[in-house]
Amino acid sequence: MRIAIVRLSAMGDIIQSMIVLQFIKEYIPDSTIDWFVDEQFSDILKGAEYLDNIFPIKIKGVKLYEVPFRLIKLLRVIRNKGKYDLVIDPQGLIKSGLISRFIKANKRVGFHRSSSRESLSAIFYSDSYKIPYEENVIRRYIGLIEYCFNINIPGNKILNKESLFLSDRKSPRNQDDYVVFIIGASFESKIYPIEKFAEVSNSISANVVVVWHSDKEKILAEKLKKLSPTVNISKKLNLDALKNLISKSILVIGGDTGPTHLAWGMNIPSITLFGSTPMRRNFMQTSINYALDSDSKVNPLKINKNDDSIKNIEPSRILDLYKQIINR
Repeated sequence: MRIAIVRLSAMGDIIQSMIVLQFIKEYIPDSTIDWFVDEQFSDILKGAEYLDNIFPIKIKGVKLYEVPFRLIKLLRVIRNKGKYDLVIDPQGLIKSGLISRFIKANKRVGFHRSSSRESLSAIFYSDSYKIPYEENVIRRYIGLIEYCFNINIPGNKILNKESLFLSDRKSPRNQDDYVVFIIGASFESKIYPIEKFAEVSNSISANVVVVWHSDKEKILAEKLKKLSPTVNISKKLNLDALKNLISKSILVIGGDTGPTHLAWGMNIPSITLFGSTPMRRNFMQTSINYALDSDSKVNPLKINKNDDSIKNIEPSRILDLYKQIINR
């Protein structure tokens, strides 16, 4: 069975939706699975054992109204990948639905119009799966493939998932005694205050490595270093280096952002901090992955980027979880 998955972006969402791969292969072992992704996020998928092909698509800058030129060229590239038995769109946006529609396929499945952020995406599918948009994202992804293949995946299998990356399962993990701080995020209200990161750093015995990507994040890292001189600032890391760093850590602490979700995907202990985004929707707790939220009333359909309530999470709550995880 030839299957195409269309999940174009972004880093954290791609990582979380990768959980479906191991279950598709378990229940449909003779399947071939290809993934269509925005080229700027394609490196995230490298190393996924159950993925046969990654097809990066140059989406940035292509507008839907550019039909005569760039859009037609893009759609021609997509159709040249051959015919699939099934296309699955776990993203539920108009752009992912449109790409799903232009992939040659016998069947296309995505979320029902009442279950997507952009309801018009449903017009591109032959079948749609109905589940509340507010439902936990992992439950949504799992539910979608249960619907596609008429299977039932027990909850304990989901909680005890394999690492999403082949290298983490094939080689022994020699973890070092360091904690990784993720200090950046896609927007300001998902960033935990540096002063409170410093309180956490100054209260734990493990070494702390702080990672950064943008110049703005590097400035935050240097500020943290002044407040907590023992922290180590990483160099600017590519995705492979970030994966390697996280894979050897004993814990990752950060906001609701891709690198923090990477720890969840790699089965590395983590504490994810939520303020303006919905914890119950965006996170699934396991025996080693925990989350804290600010108790802010969050509307998943309309994120308030001015909600800075993440700053209300006290460092003492993080330290309590830290002790719980380390003692295990």
